[in-house]
Amino acid sequence: MPSLSPTMEKGNIAKWCKKEGDEVNPGDILAEVETDKATVDFEMQEEGYIAKLLVEEGAKDVSLGEIVAILVTNKEDVEAFKDYKSEKGGKAPAKPKKEETKDAKQEAEDKKGQKGKQDEADEEAIDPKDVKSESGKAKSKKDSGDRVIASPYARKLAEEKGIDLSEVSGTGPNGRIIAADIEEYTPSKAAPKKKGEIAQAPSTGKYQDIEVSQIRKVIAQRLSQSKETIPHYYVSVECEVDKLLALRAKLNNHSSSKISVNDMIIKAASLAALQVPSTNSSWQGEFIREFKNVDMSVAVSTPKGLITPIIKNANVKGLQQIATEMKDLATRARENKLKLDEFQGGTFSISNMGMYGVSHFSAIINPPQACILAVGGAQKRVLPNETVGPNQSEFRVANVLTVTLSSDHRVVDGADAATWGQHFKKYIENPELMLL
Repeated sequence: MPSLSPTMEKGNIAKWCKKEGDEVNPGDILAEVETDKATVDFEMQEEGYIAKLLVEEGAKDVSLGEIVAILVTNKEDVEAFKDYKSEKGGKAPAKPKKEETKDAKQEAEDKKGQKGKQDEADEEAIDPKDVKSESGKAKSKKDSGDRVIASPYARKLAEEKGIDLSEVSGTGPNGRIIAADIEEYTPSKAAPKKKGEIAQAPSTGKYQDIEVSQIRKVIAQRLSQSKETIPHYYVSVECEVDKLLALRAKLNNHSSSKISVNDMIIKAASLAALQVPSTNSSWQGEFIREFKNVDMSVAVSTPKGLITPIIKNANVKGLQQIATEMKDLATRARENKLKLDEFQGGTFSISNMGMYGVSHFSAIINPPQACILAVGGAQKRVLPNETVGPNQSEFRVANVLTVTLSSDHRVVDGADAATWGQHFKKYIENPELMLL
């Protein structure tokens, strides 16, 4: 299992893209791996043949460095690994000779007095009577009285979900229960409660237990760490956006990519961050790292959780380029097709919930960044008319946008956050300045 992100410690095998015996070449996708960030392709770096897949599709929490597959150079060597079993977390085996593999297998069978194969997912052997009856046909789990044949991962899932394995029909070899059988199992009636255990409430009851994905685990860990270790404080600014909306409508008459309000906020925030360097920095313990360009992380909601694709060097890009890149990144983020460098890093973050009818909110800083901007939706306000002429009302109506900057007080002083707010307000209320 390779490291597919800087913070990855374990990964889930979401899908095998190759099967045993398949030929592979550099660049071929061996598997889809769910990391702490997203689902990432496991690309092959060498050519050869897949001799053995050592973990099941759907396997979770596979540690870095754990052997998941065996690659051989010659196709005729594939057969030598047919019955190979590795110790979890062990080192990669040397390629055995066919004769040695056969002898080792016979010796193991003689010692254990077995004729059946080992369970492909764990180290314990399966007694032949668990697999076949005297007539050679698979025996029913209920009729045989023997233990249920299931992979360790399937047993773990069944225990977590409170499912009695004897009620599940296996679709694996010789009726073996695999993880997919547990995931797809729908009980016809409440499963019997084991002694000392509390029966799981059905989904139609008062609650439903939902398994936590790897991405959700990492989101929980990082955001908890952020609130526990970073001294947050918040500065809110109100900006009139009527001029910005008018300029956006004018630009969209000539732009190949429709520019959104969020695209203009990205540009304004990046320019303001460049003018207040502390907001475009990160706390490194013994020093503060100040970045010269603004790589803007933009929060995107996906079915698997929040992810922040990055508009790199947003401060030097035009509005049309930002709009084009943002649309592409958001689409691929929801399809789990982002590359690692497209969502890892970033120097400043934006989270916009205005499209959900939210007027204002405060966001949690994405470490090691020092700032994140929470953007609400524009609302019509009645404001005093500062210059009242003849036949003019003392009041006017304007669209007002409220934004809140969350800052790391170890890096950004209050005055710096306020100064950043002034620059941001200047660009939003005078959007033509962003075009200079």
